[in-house]
Amino acid sequence: MEDERTMSMLSHILGLFTGFVGPLIIFMVAREDQPIAKAHAKEALNFQITLALAAIVSGILTIILIGFIGLIAVGIGNIVFSILAAMAANRNEEYRYPVCIRFVK
Repeated sequence: MEDERTMSMLSHILGLFTGFVGPLIIFMVAREDQPIAKAHAKEALNFQITLALAAIVSGILTIILIGFIGLIAVGIGNIVFSILAAMAANRNEEYRYPVCIRFVK
């Protein structure tokens, strides 16, 4: 149970440093008897993919200067929501990111 909680927290925290790669690895490594860790990793993976797409769009929009605001918002949102999700994972609670496209079902 403790390993599952640690993997759940890591899936959100690794997203801060590795983008979608960290949650993807935890999603692939989590066993079928660890449904909580797999669910948290899937949610973190979807959020990081959504952030990557938002960062790409914001990067393109920097040509007309509005993209800088988007890049700042993406960075702040990543930090805030990943920390909230990691805290929920530590309490063994389910967490759903408020702004997230569900790519992985």
